[in-house]
Amino acid sequence: MRFGKINTDEKQIKRLFWTALILADIFFIAALFSGLFRKRDYSANQKENVHLIGVSYMTMNNEFYKIMSEEISARIEAEGDKVMLRDPALDAGRQKEQIEEMLRQGIDLLVITPVEWESLASILKEAKAKGVRIVVLDTNVYEEDLADCTITSDNYNAGKLVGAYFRKKSPRAKLILMTHETAKSGQDRVQGFLDAVKGQKGIEVVQKIECEGQLEIAMPRLQEAIDQGVEFDNVFCLNDLAGVGVVAALEKNQMIEGVGVYGVDASPDSKALIQEGMMVASAAQFPSEIGSRAADVIYRLLAGEEVEKSILVPVELITKDNVGDFGIDKWQ
Repeated sequence: MRFGKINTDEKQIKRLFWTALILADIFFIAALFSGLFRKRDYSANQKENVHLIGVSYMTMNNEFYKIMSEEISARIEAEGDKVMLRDPALDAGRQKEQIEEMLRQGIDLLVITPVEWESLASILKEAKAKGVRIVVLDTNVYEEDLADCTITSDNYNAGKLVGAYFRKKSPRAKLILMTHETAKSGQDRVQGFLDAVKGQKGIEVVQKIECEGQLEIAMPRLQEAIDQGVEFDNVFCLNDLAGVGVVAALEKNQMIEGVGVYGVDASPDSKALIQEGMMVASAAQFPSEIGSRAADVIYRLLAGEEVEKSILVPVELITKDNVGDFGIDKWQ
């Protein structure tokens, strides 16, 4: 009898054990599925008073602006803030409309590269009246006091460096200038170049061609000059997108051997052309440096700090002699 009782108790214990184990499994599975399907609450990790930062470059059809934008966006995201990026595609009217939209969305700070440096005064004054801080990049706005900070390459010196080198290489020349008249950066580069060659009697500017700094505009417009019989043996381009378009037109017409091409940017494409002897020189800009400095200024302004009104990022001359030092396949 005693052994039978022990056996009955053992059976009951086993049944209780298995029942408890099954119930535990059920509760575990229920909890697991509840966790999978219940919306996770991220609010505990969200930043209070998130800043909204509006960004408008003159075009995103230019790797230079993409690199600047990556530097700035990475910092904004790391800070837990939000970017509102718009591309006006070289349309000044569209850029103004996009800024108006940003202001309606309640941006705290505007980063702007103006399509036309004289066209944004009214909308920037509106932004200032709303307490929006303004950081201008790459090329100036006409009323510089509207900007809390302007960060550009030393555009005048870029043109001057290239012009001084050009003068040594070509004391006599028939020169075409590829320009972007509505951008202050383009004006400054061309003026720097012209000041460097001023007084050299053998250098003649035979034509100025407006190309908006775009490959797809520079190439056909130089082709028009060739078709019209314009005689030239050198071309200075306000940037290297225009320079690549010029080289393409010259190659098409089998003129590349007899024409020197100069630019500003030192983009990967132009550095490859310099290495191959299809371009002569370019003044190097540093878009990562501009973007990094801009990101720092943005957060100093948002913190209520005073910042410099103007920051010039130095440029460097690149020729076939030193192009290998800058890396052919990437921006410096």
